[in-house]
Amino acid sequence: MTHRAIHLGTIKGREAAALVVDGVLQDLLIDAGDEAVRPGAIYRGVVDRPMKGQGGVFVRLPDGSGFLRQASGLRPGQAILVQVTGAAEDGKAAPVTTRLLFKSRFCIVTPGAPGLNVSRRITESGVREHLTGLAQVAMTGAEEDLGLIVRSACAEGDEHEIAEDIAATRALAEAVLADTSGKPELLVDGPGPHDTAWRDWTDLAPDEVTEDAFGPQGVLDMVDAVLTAHVPLTGGGSMVIEPTRALVAVDVNTGNDTTPAAGLKANVAAARDLPRQLRLRGLGGQVVVDFAPMVKRDRATLDQVLRAAFKGEAAETSLVGWTGLGLYELVRKRDRVALVEALK
Repeated sequence: MTHRAIHLGTIKGREAAALVVDGVLQDLLIDAGDEAVRPGAIYRGVVDRPMKGQGGVFVRLPDGSGFLRQASGLRPGQAILVQVTGAAEDGKAAPVTTRLLFKSRFCIVTPGAPGLNVSRRITESGVREHLTGLAQVAMTGAEEDLGLIVRSACAEGDEHEIAEDIAATRALAEAVLADTSGKPELLVDGPGPHDTAWRDWTDLAPDEVTEDAFGPQGVLDMVDAVLTAHVPLTGGGSMVIEPTRALVAVDVNTGNDTTPAAGLKANVAAARDLPRQLRLRGLGGQVVVDFAPMVKRDRATLDQVLRAAFKGEAAETSLVGWTGLGLYELVRKRDRVALVEALK
């Protein structure tokens, strides 16, 4: 049986949360510090200068600036509501959007996207119908353009807790949407690691939750392993992950295996572990993989493995494909600060 453990604590004085499944570190969240703009934070900003040729505008925030790609119909000096969608690179504006999402453990309120939807992970028809009715009651009287997504955690949740959670999230959304006038201001802060763990990792009830026990639980050793470039793979192969200013370079090696299938075996193992490694390291942007040598006909098999591996990733990922030199390219959204930066 799968054993899911959530460990809450601190690393180098910063709040942190770790998700460990069957003894393997699956996700790691570390607070980037008080000076950082947290993903998920909602601001009232002011439209600044447009960026010609890039189809976007800068948005003035209380302690910096954001970059908004949806610039159509906006004018300089206009106050708008924006939400931070990812981590800002050093010296760059934080990416923001005007499509706000209000996320809680049991629901997501979606302004501008009306309708009631139940998570596809809830498959039992009776449960879906019951949750739909519950959501309809909780959203009675809401603005027409206010939508709701019932999250998968509701499948095991208490009915009263779900109703209260939806009501509270709806009230927060309505209050923020009405607060559109004034100077740049932080309206809703982004969640910290502990809050995010409670919100996003408990859709399946954890078997274990610990606090301030990173050392005894071996989490610190797992983090140290992630900080190294070299990643051992099942079967004896390995990969080396090295972020540069322009891209993330990944090199896959077969190790001592000299059999004809060595390249494909190492590549499949690397493809299956690559999403986890990028997630734990907080790496995004352009990723270029130099897979181990293999015959060209095996690329179709590897493509299938890559699609399956990245299918469940929360961070938006585009699998671009093979280059003329036989490298594989993908683009992953920067949804958090890089682990190395967070631990500075």
